[in-house]
Amino acid sequence: MVPAKLDVRGTQILAKSLFKELRGSGYTPNQILGLSTELIDLVTKDLKAVQEPHLAAVDEPPSEGWRAAL
Repeated sequence: MVPAKLDVRGTQILAKSLFKELRGSGYTPNQILGLSTELIDLVTKDLKAVQEPHLAAVDEPPSEGWRAAL
């Protein structure tokens, strides 16, 4: 497991390196923003997909158990 401080620093280094690489390859700031938006969208969808099974289990009414006894 990576300590949080190193993980944050590593993320900052990766972001800066990626930015420099994209700018050096001729990407405009607006294109980089578009890429960033797409990345955020993908991460958001991934997080929702991970949470959906948990949320579905919470929303399901119990078929048996204490409510059936009422």
